[in-house]
Amino acid sequence: MTPIRHNDGVLDAARDCVLAYGVRRTTLTDVARRAGVSRMTIYRHWPDMRALVADLMTREWVRVIDGLDLADPVGAVVAGVRGLREHPLWRKIVEADPELLIPYLLDRRGASQEAVLAALEPALGDARRARAVLLVAQSFLLSAPTMLDPVTLDELDAELATLL
Repeated sequence: MTPIRHNDGVLDAARDCVLAYGVRRTTLTDVARRAGVSRMTIYRHWPDMRALVADLMTREWVRVIDGLDLADPVGAVVAGVRGLREHPLWRKIVEADPELLIPYLLDRRGASQEAVLAALEPALGDARRARAVLLVAQSFLLSAPTMLDPVTLDELDAELATLL
């Protein structure tokens, strides 16, 4: 699945700006300058920074899950959680702008969550099971750092595999 508004040059520039400054401190002007395009070019595709960052997150998270081998769904989910946890954009957002994630946890599913469900449902053979697995995986992705000491991330990932 690709974002509705897709322009790799602009999305790459947005990623670079967010990694450098964080989401709140990045402007569409910063992105346009880094991408070498006009602000109007960006405004034709994205009405604001929030929409641009949403498409950026979708592109980046879908890239992580696209590389997973769903022949082993448990291994794929654990690898996906690990891959997202280590992703530089994920880390920057969690460290600098975690409030961006709240709508996707409390209010609605995002495009990347839809992509995960689209991948999991055929692999697991059941829509309810796919949703339950996604909820468990999100919990391990978001909250694992709060559960460290005396356990490690590797130990928690092993427990995730056991749970699944």
